[in-house]
Amino acid sequence: CRRRRSAPPLPAPARPRPLSCVSAAARPPPSPRRARRPRPSPTTWSSASPSSWRTRRPSSPLLDPLRSASALSLLTTPWPTRRSNEAFRFTDISYLRSLPISTPTRTPGLAPPPPSSDLESHVLFSDGRLVAASGAHVSALADMPPGHARDRAAAAVAASARFSHRDIFYDFNAVGASDVAVVYVPEWAKMADDPVHIMFAYSGSDGASLMMSNPRVLVIAEKGAEVAIVEEHFGAGEEDGGCYWANPVVDIIVEEGARVVHSYVQRQSPAAAHTKWTTVQQNTSSKYEFVEVSTGARLNRHNLHIQQLGPETETELSTFHLTSQNKQIHDLHSRLILDHPRGFSRQLHKLIACGTGNGIFDGNIQVNRYAQQTDAGQQTKCLLLSPKAVVNVKPNLQIIADDVKCTHGAAISGDLDPNELFYFQARGVDAKTATDALLFSFGAQVINRIPFKAVEKKALAQLKELLAVSRQNN
Repeated sequence: CRRRRSAPPLPAPARPRPLSCVSAAARPPPSPRRARRPRPSPTTWSSASPSSWRTRRPSSPLLDPLRSASALSLLTTPWPTRRSNEAFRFTDISYLRSLPISTPTRTPGLAPPPPSSDLESHVLFSDGRLVAASGAHVSALADMPPGHARDRAAAAVAASARFSHRDIFYDFNAVGASDVAVVYVPEWAKMADDPVHIMFAYSGSDGASLMMSNPRVLVIAEKGAEVAIVEEHFGAGEEDGGCYWANPVVDIIVEEGARVVHSYVQRQSPAAAHTKWTTVQQNTSSKYEFVEVSTGARLNRHNLHIQQLGPETETELSTFHLTSQNKQIHDLHSRLILDHPRGFSRQLHKLIACGTGNGIFDGNIQVNRYAQQTDAGQQTKCLLLSPKAVVNVKPNLQIIADDVKCTHGAAISGDLDPNELFYFQARGVDAKTATDALLFSFGAQVINRIPFKAVEKKALAQLKELLAVSRQNN
């Protein structure tokens, strides 16, 4: 037989506390609780938190919708880590949290002097502040006169508040930007032969903190217009205090039948951090051509987001990254969204990793359901020239439409092609000269696509110099 277990006895009721006859005034005050000491954060904003940027720096009221949306987003967005965020799985951004972060306090005149520009239209940012803008249809948003162009730019800035693919760096820029440089090209205007030169000059600190700059640019090419943009980022050298954080955002709107030629050169200080966003919206029968050459910064991350908003749209992307010493990180995250029929896209990414460099490429092409008869191609080529160098490549081609022509390929090589070396040596060229020529031509394939000879010549000279230095160190 089974013995039935008896229920445990109920606890005795608590005895009521006797009422006190002492008045409240005569009672001793309760002992104060010891306040819990807040846990220190690795990132110190040094009185430059996003909430204080609005009051410390002059800003245009037309940025308020974007700034408010980004401020709310920052309250719920955690700091991305390699474990918590898939987009940062291979990108270590702990360098941004290793030093306190501050906003620029120097006057723009103390920034590095900009290089001489032969172009008539130019924009100059100094530590994130717009200090000069000249040429046709180039102005700060706050200085634009009332009219169609100003209303168009203000509406585009307000629409950026609804950008769904934003991250913490995009929100940092929206909160910290004091103004927007607007390049407005009216309908059927032709400015492809007279490019707009946008220069970003940065001055660093003494290494005790990261001075953060948040420049922002808006390019609007109206129906049938053509414009060429030359974007150049540079800063003080490491021996001159080149420790800073550049966080720019460039928004480009290409209307129906318009064409934008965009050249982007990044040669930051070896101790700098460079996190950049480029967003492009292409409408029907528009064309966007992009060439990137990135060789500087200790941490370089570029988010390139392009969306085709109409049929018969063309997109051509050519990028080259060189990462070498001091555990330099170069990361390119590109996303191309095709939603309409008869779209065309080509993407070429090339990377050289030497020394202790780390290169990352995450290329995502989405061919959605209604993007029928799309022709999309993606190709990435990487060279590993050191046993300590690291390359992570993640090509991603998502196809939902059924009538498309899409190709992609990825190649990672630990050395040069021996047949190519033999070709040089068979003609009397020594091995060292042959190796230098092949490495130089590997990057020159992308650099030669820059349509402006002055910018192309400067980028080729810097590539040759960096390859010579990395070869000596290896």
